Amino acid sequence: MPAAPRPDLPPIRRVHRRRRPSGEPPPLPRHLSASGRWWVALSGVVVLSGAVVVLTGSVALVDLADTRVLQALAATRSPGLSRVAEVTGVLATGRAIHLLWLVNLLVLAVFRRWRHLFVWMGVGLLVIQTAATAAATLQRPRPYEVAVLGPWSGFSMPSVPMAALAAFAVSTLYSLVPAGRRRNAGKWVVCGLLLVTAASRLYLAQDHPTDVLAGVVLGVTLPLAAFRLLTPNEVYPVVYRRGSPAHLDVSGARGEAITRALQDQLGLVATAVKPFGLAGSGGSTPLKITVKAGDAAEEEESCVFGKLYAATHVRSDRWFKLGRTLLYGRLEDEKPYHSVRRLVQYEDYVLRLLSDAGLPVPHPLGIVEITPEREYLLVAEFLTGAREIGDPEVVVDDAVIDQGLAVVRRLWEIGVAHRDVKPANVMVRDGTLYLIDSAFAEVRPSPWREAVDLANMMLVLGLRTDAARVYARARLWFSDEEIAEAFAATRGLTMPSQLRRMLRAQGRDLHAEFLRLLPYRLPPVRIQRWTWRRAGLSLVTAVVLLLIVAVGVDLLGSPL
Repeated sequence: MPAAPRPDLPPIRRVHRRRRPSGEPPPLPRHLSASGRWWVALSGVVVLSGAVVVLTGSVALVDLADTRVLQALAATRSPGLSRVAEVTGVLATGRAIHLLWLVNLLVLAVFRRWRHLFVWMGVGLLVIQTAATAAATLQRPRPYEVAVLGPWSGFSMPSVPMAALAAFAVSTLYSLVPAGRRRNAGKWVVCGLLLVTAASRLYLAQDHPTDVLAGVVLGVTLPLAAFRLLTPNEVYPVVYRRGSPAHLDVSGARGEAITRALQDQLGLVATAVKPFGLAGSGGSTPLKITVKAGDAAEEEESCVFGKLYAATHVRSDRWFKLGRTLLYGRLEDEKPYHSVRRLVQYEDYVLRLLSDAGLPVPHPLGIVEITPEREYLLVAEFLTGAREIGDPEVVVDDAVIDQGLAVVRRLWEIGVAHRDVKPANVMVRDGTLYLIDSAFAEVRPSPWREAVDLANMMLVLGLRTDAARVYARARLWFSDEEIAEAFAATRGLTMPSQLRRMLRAQGRDLHAEFLRLLPYRLPPVRIQRWTWRRAGLSLVTAVVLLLIVAVGVDLLGSPL
């Protein structure tokens, strides 16, 4: 198929690109913030002080100071205050901490905030094990010369109950409360709860003052650092609105970073960055970026298209493909990407390959780095006025059908499979069909993959027309054997989820309609295949799940 004439890019203003000097942070750096660094420094001071006390043998001085404080509190005891102290200290009991653990686990699982859940569980286990190990190493006894009124177990330095309570309270704050005023207010609530609980345990002489201090510092520092570094709000915001977790917030700091990076790296002066077409995208954040088109004195504007990829998308892709391997066995090219940079580089390469081959795809404009190895933006032409082929306002006539079939034929000729032919990726503008989103494309695919592309394209074209019409046009581009092979290779699993949903919504079995039109049928291509890799992954997954359950049960059953 000869390359079809395509309109040029709309005018876009270019300015001087700026190379970031060595040592300068990226547009959107990862940071711990001032309070996080302060807590890390405080934990270092606590560890250093403990080491100095142990090495210099000045433990007696610390014990004496702690005892004087506890004796002063014991002098204020009364039956009424003791009952109040027992009630206010309930949060540091094993039952209360276990309940907090289970509530957080259920809430995070219900809202499918898996990354926060894994960090929450990991931090809880780490804090409790670290505190218990430190207590067993230091072997500090409970307060002496003061009557201990409440229950206790094990050694006292650091206070394991206070460390666990602080860790779970901070983890709850960062995993369940949205950033902003509500989280800031929550910090004061957590601070108040820790102060009340600490006062209760000191009044009852369950811990020394330095035990409480060490436990709180340990319990606050580790989850604070973990959540700010592993689940930064810019990448993993805590939200309760509907939407895909793949769609990142592009307002605030991230939006400013995108605008700055576009100008520095591509010379594009962006005036607005907004999400676009989120309904058809589940593996990236598609953006409509308004840029200046004329000279500095002119106010003309144009648009470019951006796909924002972050490390979270690569991890989601990895888990998605692992799940498909466990459920369905070996599929073509289901190896995950190992970095977000490789993902963006590959999609940009495929887009340029398709463009050079004359296929109707958006013009590629380049790659923008937002945060090294964590966030990148793929920039391409914005198809102004184009609509998804499934839109009721799009006219699907014989010319559009022929263009869709010609696209698949050309893909076969250059040895590329798109692998994600669905209504959201087939656009029509002024009677011209465009193929977008080449993230899953494969160079030199198997014949099975090529056949799947043909069947999915025929199904997409048949959504707005009928099977007989599409089949009649397909016979002008493909042989009966090639069409029969396509529908032998395609069924529910190999159809994109959006295509399956639209077929169900129409109440049609379009696949069966095409099968009835075939002069003969080929045996279905077997997809469910067992391999040594699938068996090994299944075994490892089962073992890991059992270990997680065992550790959770052991933790819930252990006293604090």
